[in-house]
Amino acid sequence: MIGQAHATGANGTSIAWSEMGEGDPLVLIHGFQQSHRTWRRVAPLLAEEFRLLMPDLPGHGLSGRPDAPYTLTWYAKTVSAWMDAIGVRRAHVCGHSFGGGIAQWMLLDHRKRVDRLALVAPGGLGLECGIGLRLATFPVLGRALTPFVIRHVLPLVVRHASSTFAHTEAGEVERAQAMNRIPGTDRAFQRSVEGVINFSGQHVRTSDRVQEVASLPAIAMFWGERDPIIPVRHGQGAFEGSTDVTLTTYPESGHFPHLDLPLVFARDLTAFLRNRLRPAARIPRAGRRRRPKDRLGAA
Repeated sequence: MIGQAHATGANGTSIAWSEMGEGDPLVLIHGFQQSHRTWRRVAPLLAEEFRLLMPDLPGHGLSGRPDAPYTLTWYAKTVSAWMDAIGVRRAHVCGHSFGGGIAQWMLLDHRKRVDRLALVAPGGLGLECGIGLRLATFPVLGRALTPFVIRHVLPLVVRHASSTFAHTEAGEVERAQAMNRIPGTDRAFQRSVEGVINFSGQHVRTSDRVQEVASLPAIAMFWGERDPIIPVRHGQGAFEGSTDVTLTTYPESGHFPHLDLPLVFARDLTAFLRNRLRPAARIPRAGRRRRPKDRLGAA
């Protein structure tokens, strides 16, 4: 694991998590079929200023695979229970992709937990999503094919569509493949996907319920303009009416800007969490800022 490894019981399952750095707590939540290792290139940079808390979501990584609903409500409750168990009452929260959907759901059910909210190419803000996720929800066929796709097709896609998956290292592909063979992974993935996606796209969206949150925290979104999985336009009209929302886009990046551009992303996220964004960047309704390509490449 990255940093110091832990395992903690929460909401009837075991949560494997990693910790790095000191300072204000920052919870990093990964997406579908990922683990805390999705933060591997930015964690050492962020740990210079924050106490990073990086869980493997249930059904992922080294965490448990309980017979659970795997809905956004359940995930948000589990993350909150895990924070209770490790003695963290409130933290900055940053979620990527499906993890961004969970982070948003925490505003609905666990608002007091969230200080500032960062969303990286998050789900839950529009209808469209990758065709592969939609196919997984196809009646009968989707469930029949899911185990084969997760264990055999996905690793091939990650290897051969390297730009889409941020040029994932061979060792990371092998590690993910081994984790996806853990019993219960298929069930967790299927229920997680069906909880938010159908063949038409994302049928559960925070954008439909955000008006229920009495007071939103400061929110920053970070998105690759070449994202083939969740389009950047979802962020451009998100959180309508809020004046404390920003959207930073990266012209050369796809769905994993934190892996594509670790130095730039870490700088931008730190600036937001430290409330150091330039006033011109605070544009109502998610105004957009562009950032240059990270010339130093992956860490």
